[in-house]
Amino acid sequence: MEKLEQLINGCKAFVAIEVNEHRNYYEPAEQFLIDREADEDIDDKEIYKKMIELDTIVMVQFYPDTPIGFYRVWHYDADAAIDKAVEILNEVKKERVK
Repeated sequence: MEKLEQLINGCKAFVAIEVNEHRNYYEPAEQFLIDREADEDIDDKEIYKKMIELDTIVMVQFYPDTPIGFYRVWHYDADAAIDKAVEILNEVKKERVK
């Protein structure tokens, strides 16, 4: 919960966490990811494969500075997705200081 609060407090705009949206549409995980072009966003192919294997999709979308520029993290594990989002947020903050 601490990492989630860190993410929320570190963003000036929207933070969203979606879990298993594909199940709302009776859609397989892989098709859902392809339809949303997430398969192109996910660099770690092991994470992509595991999401399909587990039929579990976690997406964290967050806007650190404005309601326009956002980052999106895909994973099969909610804690790992939030950890990655916080890592990205910290990198963004470091870049602001430079």
